[in-house]
Order: sequence, then C-alpha cells, then structure tokens
Amino acid sequence: MLKQLIRLSIEAEGRYAKTEELQFLKDYLPSLDLRLSAYEKMRDAEAEIIGRLEAKMREINPNIFMVNSKDVSPLYQRDTKSILRSAAAAILINDLDRLRESMLLWHRTIIKAVKVEQVAELAHKTMPEIIQQFLTPQEFKLVMPALQLNQTVLTY
Repeated sequence: MLKQLIRLSIEAEGRYAKTEELQFLKDYLPSLDLRLSAYEKMRDAEAEIIGRLEAKMREINPNIFMVNSKDVSPLYQRDTKSILRSAAAAILINDLDRLRESMLLWHRTIIKAVKVEQVAELAHKTMPEIIQQFLTPQEFKLVMPALQLNQTVLTY
C-alpha cells in the first residue's frame, strides 16, 4: 500500500490520477476494517499467541528448543514476536513484499547462522493453527498469505 501510494504521488504529480491508477485504493479500502480488526487482535493477543505456540511446539517435540545443549527459547520468543509484529503490519498496509524484503530474508540469515532451522520450521508450520484461534474466519483468510510467506521464506 505504501509503495503504491508513493508511486501514485510521483506518477500523478501535477495531474489528477486516472481511474485505473486509483484501483488499488478501491480494492484496499473495503478491507480496511477487517485489516484493522485482525491487526488489533494479533497485537492484543501477542503474548498468548507466542505462549500457545511454544506450548504446542513442546508438545510435538519436548526438546525442540535445545540446540547443542543450549536452550534457545528466549531467542525463539524474541524472533517470533518480531515476525508476528511484522506480519500484522504487512496485513494492515497490504504489503507482503515489504515483509519479505525487510524482515523475512534477514531472519532467514539469522536462522541459518544460529542453526535453529528445526525450531523455525516447526514454529511456522504450527503458527497458522494457533493464530486461527484468535481471529474470525474472514480475518484469518486475510492473514493467511503472510503466514504462508513466513513459512515459505523461513523454512527449508
């Protein structure tokens, strides 16, 4: 959305925008209330989402957060919070490209460097199931592309 607004302001400078140039706004605005609702629910339930996700991951694999005899759960919590916030923001402004370019590619590098690929894979495969518990079906449908992008970029 932000890129599209910037591009429109540059391309239409000194003239009125054409109908087709405004179409992205017509497409975005009807979904704004739903986007705001999903964003606010994810924001307000962040700690609970991360806690439930961690509990589910431990249920699946009790040793998931032990990497080379080191507990990486604090790293998981910090990174999951960051990724969850970025995904919510991407949904709000309808910009998955920004999510991928500014956050996910950087996190993928960190995941590889710290050697926590298994943690990331389980987290991002499990995350949709947990987040779905906090959203309406319509909100979840809107959020799912960001969750799928997270999974695609951050798992191997």
